[in-house]
Amino acid sequence: MPITDTPLEVFTAWSRGWAITREVPPPVPHADGLRIEVGQPRQVRRYVFPRLSRALHELGEAVSQPWVFLKACAATEDLRTLLPARWQMQDEHFLMTCGDVPFAGSGALASGYTMQIDDDAALTRRAHVAVHADDGSLAAAGHLALDERFAIYDRIVTEPAHQRRGLGRAVMHALQAIARAHGRHANVLVASAQGRALYESLGWRLQSPWATAVIPGPEATD
Repeated sequence: MPITDTPLEVFTAWSRGWAITREVPPPVPHADGLRIEVGQPRQVRRYVFPRLSRALHELGEAVSQPWVFLKACAATEDLRTLLPARWQMQDEHFLMTCGDVPFAGSGALASGYTMQIDDDAALTRRAHVAVHADDGSLAAAGHLALDERFAIYDRIVTEPAHQRRGLGRAVMHALQAIARAHGRHANVLVASAQGRALYESLGWRLQSPWATAVIPGPEATD
């Protein structure tokens, strides 16, 4: 089934799902974007925008507090042009979607690993998958949130010592099974450049670049 969701729907679902997986308050409107109060020492809040806009530019001019993040569906170099020099650009990511099709390939787990699935989505809208090595150490993990129509995939990580063994693929297949069991057949995530290759091999497609800027605090140089 082709993706027919509008970019704004995808953006909003991702923003709400991110807040669910991080267990922070849901986004609230801010101009033509959203604000999320994160409340962490190195991330006080984040403002997210579905596009570059005058409101985003004005916010960048007004904010001077460290560890505030600005994020937008835009190329990194384009966001850079809107902001004063105090904003530091981070690595570009990619907003991606996948429709109602099984992920490509096998989700089989490599020998020597076990998978733990914690599905509390019926109550909290959150689920978590963890893959452990024989010695009990964490090898890979991923989180899932359920929005009204979308499943949101977040923090898909494979530890460096366990990469290239199909663990990320296994985590993604397990998360999709949870999503489909809860009736969610539209999927969204934000990928790093490295992760993008895995997701494209599973059948995901690019919706938009995802740019990030932050005002770092003094401890950033430690």
